[in-house]
Amino acid sequence: MTPIHPATPDAKSASTSTTQHWLSALWHRCITLFPLKLAGNLVATIGFFPLYFWIMKNAGQAWVLPLTAIDHRIAFWPALLPVYLSLWGYIALPVLLAKDKPELWRFSFGCAAMTVLALLVFWFMPTAIPNFAVDTMPGTSPQFLKMVDSAGNAFPSLHVSFSVFACVALARQLRAVGAPAWLRIVNVAWAVGIVYSTMAVRQHVLIDVMGGFALGVALGIATRQRAPARATALARPA
Repeated sequence: MTPIHPATPDAKSASTSTTQHWLSALWHRCITLFPLKLAGNLVATIGFFPLYFWIMKNAGQAWVLPLTAIDHRIAFWPALLPVYLSLWGYIALPVLLAKDKPELWRFSFGCAAMTVLALLVFWFMPTAIPNFAVDTMPGTSPQFLKMVDSAGNAFPSLHVSFSVFACVALARQLRAVGAPAWLRIVNVAWAVGIVYSTMAVRQHVLIDVMGGFALGVALGIATRQRAPARATALARPA
């Protein structure tokens, strides 16, 4: 029977060094351009809502989206409201972790492009989710959500688009700094939780979730950093 030896000091030292490396890399990303990141995120967030709600109020008659079998199977779960609202913190993470201006501009462009495309659809093809019979008694969190964010501007779900796009960007950033697998799993789980919560708190149905997912993936691919072209010229003989 082969004896099991405890980890050597060199192995422990290597593990500690690896942890310090990716934590240090994340910290360096956080402090880089921090005033610009903070100001830009605040301006973008504050500027988005007036236009979003103006379109919701002034667009034409909304087409009520049909329910699928999956929508009927997903239970109303108001306890997931904090997960639903956590998007606004989640989407700020790729901004915070941008390593330089080009990466920050790519993510900002993706968010802006998604917003413009979705708002155009909201204006020219307004949609709404069905009026679900759920408990929205005064003073409850579902009732507050229904007052603030009504059933309009459904397809595509920007909530889903932003979470998917942020997940793709964060996955690249975590991979770039050599973050451990568990942290990358947390990233994906957070995004999945937000996507699921949009249906569980009855703010979206499967059709607009799928539309939002497609939009987020498309912009995630479109804004990826291109690898620099490699020189392929062959040396000529003297």
